[in-house]
Amino acid sequence: MTNPSTGNGSVPEWFKSSYSTNEGPECVEIAFAPETVHVRDSKRTQGPRLAFSAQQWADFVSYATDH
Repeated sequence: MTNPSTGNGSVPEWFKSSYSTNEGPECVEIAFAPETVHVRDSKRTQGPRLAFSAQQWADFVSYATDH
């Protein structure tokens, strides 16, 4: 996916993971759309991106916080 949209024609608003810092290597960025969560490498913003349904993202976050 090269151009995720927010579903209303506007450019998605990407934000960095809370684990990213200004003192260390950058991490991932996330953008929310009405039915999709987009994820990309903050060092390669034009590189590959992943897209998850809201339920897939919720399952991942739940799993990640438990481990």
